[in-house]
Amino acid sequence: MSLIVPDFTESVVVRQAEAEVIGQAPTTIRLLADAGSTGGALSTQRVTLNNGADGAKPHHHANSAELFYILDGTAQLLAGDQVVTAERGDLVVVPPGLSHAFAAAPGHDADILIVIVITPGVERFEYFRHLERIAYGKVPPESLLDVQELYDTYFRASPTWNSARSLLGE
Repeated sequence: MSLIVPDFTESVVVRQAEAEVIGQAPTTIRLLADAGSTGGALSTQRVTLNNGADGAKPHHHANSAELFYILDGTAQLLAGDQVVTAERGDLVVVPPGLSHAFAAAPGHDADILIVIVITPGVERFEYFRHLERIAYGKVPPESLLDVQELYDTYFRASPTWNSARSLLGE
């Protein structure tokens, strides 16, 4: 593994009022800092999920680790073949290559800070904008399959996650 030294020389400050917001309740994403502003070091989003809402479906990143810090509420996170329930103040870090997903726990809200230690050059914000275009019917959901490599986000099947999330309907 080689060390990648980020190429930025000034602090990054993002005010909540200035952050781009994607989506609306029950799933809202605030885009905080991306590769372009952090010299390729990381991408950071704040995801707010209401009343058991889904976040991301099972996927993995070939070259990126992902950190989930629960700011408030209760979340379910898939980490490999394990579903973890995380509460306010809990931290879960998923290494590259490991399947993961996240959602608010059934009947709960969750406010999650997500930091992706990214593959150099990957601008993650455009991925979230693509998700918004899907949500508004501007492009079909299967269009994500065409951009998996571009955003280092590869979707996977997970019977473990499907089983944990199917309990919502009971």
